[in-house]
Amino acid sequence: MAFFFPEIDRNIDWEKGYEFLDTEFQQVARDAEIGSREADKLVKVWRQDGEETWVLIHVEVQSQAQSVFAERMYVYNYRIFDMYRRKVVSLAVLADDEESWRPSEYNYEIWGCRVLLQFPVAKLLDYQLSKLEQSTNPFAVIVAAHRTTQQTVQNPEGRYQGKLSIAKSLYQRGYSRQDILELFRLIDWMMTLPDSFQIGFKQQVRRFEEESTMPYVTSIERLARKEGMEEGILQTSRETLLEVLRVRFEDVPRELVEKINQIESVSVLKTLLRQGITIASVEEFQGCLDQLLSVDQEQEEG
Repeated sequence: MAFFFPEIDRNIDWEKGYEFLDTEFQQVARDAEIGSREADKLVKVWRQDGEETWVLIHVEVQSQAQSVFAERMYVYNYRIFDMYRRKVVSLAVLADDEESWRPSEYNYEIWGCRVLLQFPVAKLLDYQLSKLEQSTNPFAVIVAAHRTTQQTVQNPEGRYQGKLSIAKSLYQRGYSRQDILELFRLIDWMMTLPDSFQIGFKQQVRRFEEESTMPYVTSIERLARKEGMEEGILQTSRETLLEVLRVRFEDVPRELVEKINQIESVSVLKTLLRQGITIASVEEFQGCLDQLLSVDQEQEEG
């Protein structure tokens, strides 16, 4: 939270800890469904004055503006207050690529009665890569990977160079071994590369590790060669994709589940996971799946 909302972070007593209220938020989301759900979190924290406060963090990852976004923020806010009588701080992190889309309030007025909710917003487009590279905050790495991915949609060479730069920077920021491993897994998933570039990327990382005498990431590759690991990765990828679809759309057709469970390519599942996070409907996802499987089959036959 400090990375995106430093002023709010200063009001929180982190020494008292925090608690994720997943059960409470799931109840609110079911009862107040409006549009698609994204990566929302409800967190209980304590203010410096000792008062308990609930913080709703809403991450909007759609690639285009949504007319119901501000309304959804308002609905979640008042439903939480209505159900639990707790003060709620609503925060929005916008990861889309539309510069002008910056919803920060919901309001309406009728017959002298006015309703208004204003909420702080962090727009990832505002974070410059040069400044992100200077930060030691782990979220800076994640945002840098996201911004670079946005900027290199049609530029695999640029994404390759950006991914390599970010991967190398993990060793230079003073992170622990475990932090490096977790962040590397995340950026490797976020910044998908064509196979030819991915091979070169792994070779460069391996060479860099040998020169730096810090063989963290290559140890993952050695583990991946163990018998049964490949199938475990496949199964985990399938389960993650299905969980995302169920959270977003609730009802996932059985035939769609069967198709996903038959996929034998981790790279295809990664691509589908990105689609599952951002796509507007399960029908559109079905179309993307069919198209992707068709292309994948043609490549194998070729």
